[in-house]
Amino acid sequence: MSWCPPYRSSKFRHVYGKASTKDHGYHGIPITHSVHDNHYCSVNPRFIAIVTECSGGGAFLVLSIHHTGKVDPQHPRVCGHSARVLDVKWNPFDDHCIASCSEDCTVKLWDIPANGVYQNMTLPRKVLQGHSRRVNLIEWHPTARDLLVSSAYDYKVMVWDVSVCDSVLRNPVCVISLHTELVLSMSFNNDGSSLATTSLDKKIRVMDPRTGRLIQVSSSKLHRANKVVFIGDQNMLFSTGSSPWNQRQITLWDPDDLSEPLSEEEVDGGAGVLFPFYDPDTHILYLAGKGDGNIRYYEISSEKPYVQFLTEYYSLLPQKGLGVMPKRGLDVSSCEVFRFYRLVTVKDLVEPLSMIVPRRSPKTFQDDIFPMTAGNEAALTAQQWLSGINRGQCNWEPRWETMVSVCIERLGNWQTSLDSIEGKGCHLGHTLNHCSTPTGPVLMCLKPGSKIANPYPETLPRRGLSSFQMCFCVLQLLQAFYRQQEEIRGLRDQLNQKKVLHLPLLPSEQPQFAEF
Repeated sequence: MSWCPPYRSSKFRHVYGKASTKDHGYHGIPITHSVHDNHYCSVNPRFIAIVTECSGGGAFLVLSIHHTGKVDPQHPRVCGHSARVLDVKWNPFDDHCIASCSEDCTVKLWDIPANGVYQNMTLPRKVLQGHSRRVNLIEWHPTARDLLVSSAYDYKVMVWDVSVCDSVLRNPVCVISLHTELVLSMSFNNDGSSLATTSLDKKIRVMDPRTGRLIQVSSSKLHRANKVVFIGDQNMLFSTGSSPWNQRQITLWDPDDLSEPLSEEEVDGGAGVLFPFYDPDTHILYLAGKGDGNIRYYEISSEKPYVQFLTEYYSLLPQKGLGVMPKRGLDVSSCEVFRFYRLVTVKDLVEPLSMIVPRRSPKTFQDDIFPMTAGNEAALTAQQWLSGINRGQCNWEPRWETMVSVCIERLGNWQTSLDSIEGKGCHLGHTLNHCSTPTGPVLMCLKPGSKIANPYPETLPRRGLSSFQMCFCVLQLLQAFYRQQEEIRGLRDQLNQKKVLHLPLLPSEQPQFAEF
């Protein structure tokens, strides 16, 4: 019998959660009161969408990711549904396209303007009409462009090709009728060739989304599944649910054999649904309960023990749902490996929560925790995938874009600070060009000549950059970074000295003279 250690070393053992300050949260948002076990929030690097409570139909807010602080109660909304909105999801390959589903039995696609929503939107780009009852879940395909999956109270799962030119679609490319109860969750594997679902009958099903053919179904009576997620890089399934004794439970499965679980563990006796979130880059699985204030972290391995508990984040504020920022929107310079957006209904608050790996020199790029990750480029078209082609996600290198964009953001902030100090602003003497590498990631490079421009211009020319040119651009930014920092420090010192010299004395501090 081989000896197995009670724990294993991990570079993520000390991951900690850092909640945002009050100024960096979103306040005054009337979060929906719907009782469905959905997230009600979707995030990408440009926008955040939150399902809101309203009367006379369904609506959701779309805010710029930088629109933090107090939100105007009369802020324009996307309000084209005639009944309550139940789910929203951003297109992973288009940051301006979002899908929503509602109790009005429709799924709608919306094009969000580049400058955000500044008036109520009521006209969608497309309407998907195929379900006969309210639609509760939607999910985009992970590798193919313009493929959307929806499920509803008619117990059907439908696959839609939204690249069709018609504004109203009534014929999905595939209708899956394997369920006899309401579908509670859906998850694709890495290349989108398999779809896993859970339903009210507490079973897990794995199916072919092209044909609707059932591949596997669970038969264990010791686990009543509620949510499921693919652990794609490990070829596993992870589900949350409850035991026959009403204890919340987590279970790991082999998707090729659902007769018996690989691992099973009871969590606690809570009543809320456990939402699983898996990060394939760090192999960390986050477990957040609806109505809980804490989030647990586990590390997933292909060897026993498959699931290793790491640590836990605690908060006194319970969460109703959570949104997750894609990897291309994280702050690499602070070693941020995951970011949640917690919906706190008791305070009408959306609170960003960063998961950070502590490092001694976080400003140095940590390539061991930021490997190549899924980007925003589709690997296939909808027609290619429907013809039977499978392809993995297009990888993206987080190093260059994030380092340069962080420097640009800081330089822009410092330029504003300089302009506000007695009018002694100094221009950076550079302009930004929108460039792309041969593999696709978008970079910002500096060109001598004029001022800083929009970091995300839409019409500037594109050209390829070599690795040497990218390094040179980053070095230029870092040099400007330190130069501007020294200038700001000197101007602030001068300003503080002037304030001290001209500061009037208080009456109690006036000199007193003795009377003779």
